[in-house]
Amino acid sequence: MSKIVCFGELMLRLSPEGYERFVQAKKLNVEFGGAEANVAVSLANYGADCAFVTKLPQNQLGQAALNSLRRYGVDVSHVARGGERLGIYFLEKGAAQRSSLCIYDRAHSSFAESSPNDYDWEKIFAGAKWFHITGVTPALSKNCELLALESCKEAKRLGLKISCDLNYRSKLWSMQKAKKVMTEISKYVDLCITNEDDLKNVFGITTNHTDTDSGIIDVEAYKKTILLAAKKYGFSQIALTLRKSISASKNNWSAIFFDGEKIFQSRAYDIDIVERVGSGDAFAAGLIFTLNENFSAHDALEFATAAGCLKHSVEGDFNMVSAEEVQRLVHSSGSGRVIR
Repeated sequence: MSKIVCFGELMLRLSPEGYERFVQAKKLNVEFGGAEANVAVSLANYGADCAFVTKLPQNQLGQAALNSLRRYGVDVSHVARGGERLGIYFLEKGAAQRSSLCIYDRAHSSFAESSPNDYDWEKIFAGAKWFHITGVTPALSKNCELLALESCKEAKRLGLKISCDLNYRSKLWSMQKAKKVMTEISKYVDLCITNEDDLKNVFGITTNHTDTDSGIIDVEAYKKTILLAAKKYGFSQIALTLRKSISASKNNWSAIFFDGEKIFQSRAYDIDIVERVGSGDAFAAGLIFTLNENFSAHDALEFATAAGCLKHSVEGDFNMVSAEEVQRLVHSSGSGRVIR
């Protein structure tokens, strides 16, 4: 089994109970999460050999964050320690027509302030075949921007396959800055994972005859979009998740995938949402896992889409499902009947 390396920030997550709003909450639940960390946990739950690379403060909160990955079998031997603080994000879960709300408190975190001296890429990538990063990392600070580019250059030099989820965050950087930085990073990316909004916000690539807010999705138009993005930015493969948002509580979920030769379209799922956060990361992990295990393009896409679907039923950032459970959904009606 080929080793997979994920690089990014692991944060403390604080959320009101259930669907309470911040202004009415009397206590906040503690969890941990972050885009690349979410991918790493999913991969470990599928049985993959996965390492997560980040920097955490040398205190009890940093240790608790580290333990949150270790308990699922993620290799944390290359996590750097030091710095002043752990990044935090606050999440208020939406329901019905009320959107979820995310507030960041991650400026000057240990990871955002980390430097090249914290990471020995030659040692980190030893025995690895795949490297995953997202557009969140270079958005965090100038240091992280340089580290994202350096890590991709080193991974490419050492022959790893590189995947990148564009993951645009408007609260972290502008569309202009994102396009400039991600265009440079994309030179080293083999597999781009994205959605229609991120393609528009990062690269300015729009899709005709579609409006996700009103529920209009033209799959054939999206197929043209991903072919354009692949050609323009040199991606050998590109995957696009398609989300029809009926409300914060109900979505339709599917995806398309260009494997370098042919475009594949997945089954669509009607989802009643328990939690949406981390669903794109679950999709990314599913695609990385199956492609790394040499699944066919069709089977890889169906696995990834089912994994993303199941994440909507799991609270917290991490997708607490096994590869067996994902495959069960792929080969079932998706009715959610009791297993006895």
